Amino acid sequence: MKTCITTFTLKLLGILTVISVASVSCKTTKQTTDTKDLSYLYNPIKNSINPRYNVTNISDNESVLSIKFFANDLFFSEANPQGVPTASIIINIKIFNISQGKVLADTALYNLNIVKEEGRPEYVYNTPLDVESGFEYVAEIKIIDKLRLHHIQYFKSFNTLSYNTRYNFKIQGHFDKNEIFNPVMRVNEYINLVYLRAPIDSLFLSYYKPFREIPDAPSMILPEKTLDYDPEQVVAIPYSDTLPIMLPREGIYFCSVDRKIKEGYTLLNMGTSFPALTTPGEMIEPLAYLASADEVNALKNAAKPKVALDDFWLKCGGNIEKSRELIRIYYTRVLYSNFYFTSYKEGWRSERGMIYIIYGPPDKVYKTVEGESWGYKKPVVKSSWGGRYTVKEDYLFFMFKKREGMFSDNDYYLSRSETPVTYWDQAILSWRKGFVFRLDNPEDI
Repeated sequence: MKTCITTFTLKLLGILTVISVASVSCKTTKQTTDTKDLSYLYNPIKNSINPRYNVTNISDNESVLSIKFFANDLFFSEANPQGVPTASIIINIKIFNISQGKVLADTALYNLNIVKEEGRPEYVYNTPLDVESGFEYVAEIKIIDKLRLHHIQYFKSFNTLSYNTRYNFKIQGHFDKNEIFNPVMRVNEYINLVYLRAPIDSLFLSYYKPFREIPDAPSMILPEKTLDYDPEQVVAIPYSDTLPIMLPREGIYFCSVDRKIKEGYTLLNMGTSFPALTTPGEMIEPLAYLASADEVNALKNAAKPKVALDDFWLKCGGNIEKSRELIRIYYTRVLYSNFYFTSYKEGWRSERGMIYIIYGPPDKVYKTVEGESWGYKKPVVKSSWGGRYTVKEDYLFFMFKKREGMFSDNDYYLSRSETPVTYWDQAILSWRKGFVFRLDNPEDI
């Protein structure tokens, strides 16, 4: 019995990275009457298009928005006069100056016909943006798949406040010179870090050890745990935009143009398996949301961690089949948390990752410049009066505030005082009794 579960847990996480990206193209986007709801951004079942976005400042008056489409996300059809596989995409971009009160600064509209090229995994399109130096901006990006009639909306913040911020750098592959959108590098992956503004002689790389803290339960009114330690090493290297850079060990690598400046570009090495978890030790750590500290330590220090991990899930599920389902859902959420919420730490260690793993993808997501609010649907309340029935929908909301920090522009913290009732204990009890928690389905508890 134990052997079956052990094999399953390890093999499952090994293939999740592949299927998580490839399978998204088979899903459909649900239409909703709530036009402000962006919950599809964090739900692969609702979203068929998953572009990547990057902004770089190339002069005082021009920035460039880069959008990368994965070939597996695009729908190619031969129903066109040329008879060649082509995807039809509309990109509508609005740039707002946030420093001046969300004033419209620039617009762009593109009607793309993307011809499929065999063996090409991705397609990148660059859009020039009119900007001024010294301001904060947000790009509102709307993408429409004309053939499938699917659409997504995304907000990308950036600024032109100084020559030292992350938006003045870009990274590219050392050998093929392709633009890289993900700051997470692997051992033996060589890149070029390109500084786009004034000439510089040296680049300073500060190495910080990996951030290993795990957030406290949302029911506890405690401040978020953040990176508050100094770098272990600072190295100055002669700058060249063709210098091959490789990150030799796990950790956080902060790159700046001056040793004293707390602005720059962050590169990450998060291990060989990231964003997946493939070893028992890696799979035990996220159980901190379900298990006590003593239980987690016992699992880590067990003579056979794989067997101990299987025993944990078997006790939760009660049988092999239910345990497999719990494992599949829990670690898939861990994986997607790493895709969506990684900053200077793995996404599953973030407070958004914690909520995502335990409660699941949110039913509602509203985004502003200041942050995000996530809504989880409560049980529907039905009432009658004079022979007429009314149905009321209510949601539990978690408020996440955006933190402006030196390491990432994807760093959010949970505003705990705004959610006095979280149902956290109910959620954990549900998982421990073998049921995936759903706020609108409490009878399973």
